[in-house]
Parts: sequence; structure tokens; C-alpha cells
Amino acid sequence: MTQTSTAQQGNNQGQDSDDDVYSQPRTPRRTPMACQFCRGRKLKCDGRQTCANCQRRGIACTYVPM
Repeated sequence: MTQTSTAQQGNNQGQDSDDDVYSQPRTPRRTPMACQFCRGRKLKCDGRQTCANCQRRGIACTYVPM
């Protein structure tokens, strides 16, 4: 009888951890404004002073308020 109760406890622990993973929906972080290059090419801008897309291409990264 102890083998059955041990197996049930192991199953309950697995279910609790699965519920914790899905309790809060994941929402991607939004950048408040995209730089001119990313906006023109419709790329995902990371919003840094020099974004990854501009840095990779070696161009000036400029943000213009709208």
C-alpha cells in the first residue's frame, strides 16, 4: 500500500509544477518606438540606443518622435 501512495504523490508534484508554468500568459515585450530603419523595413526593433539591426548593418540608428 505504501508503493501506491508514493506513486500518487509523485504524480501530484508533476501536476503542480505544470500548473505554475501556465498560470500567467507570456506577453512579448513591446518597444515603445522603432528606429527609422526598422520602421521602413518593418523589422523588429529592440529599442536600444543603437538597435541590433542597425548595429549589424553598420548604419546610424535614429529615432524620430511621432
